[in-house]
Amino acid sequence: MHSDPISDMLTRIRNGLAARHHKVDIPGSKVKVEIARILKEQGYVANYRVANEDHKQTIKVYLKYRPDRSPIISELKRISKPGRRVYADSNNIPRVIGGMGVCILTTSKGVMTGKEAGKQGVGGEVLCTVY
Repeated sequence: MHSDPISDMLTRIRNGLAARHHKVDIPGSKVKVEIARILKEQGYVANYRVANEDHKQTIKVYLKYRPDRSPIISELKRISKPGRRVYADSNNIPRVIGGMGVCILTTSKGVMTGKEAGKQGVGGEVLCTVY
């Protein structure tokens, strides 16, 4: 059992990209499915699929590469950790590489990008950054 399942998810994706795998399997949860959804919407992963195998939810994340086989994701970084939670209000949502990257937050209205949270005027816990 991992003490930080979201960090485990991000590490599995990073390791899969480093090893040039086509897909990675991640133990499922609602928050992880939402993170996978955002990564797909923003174009960082090719696709994801939720599978129920032996009464356990698994998320299959299909990784995306450029034509020269280099990964689309340059960096996937966990910000808020169990030992040090990081929160941002709607006015102070971090910008990733001047708006080129994506900041993923969990808010009272669900998991969303920093841009969406700013539009809706909500803040929350900063889960990770991607670029």
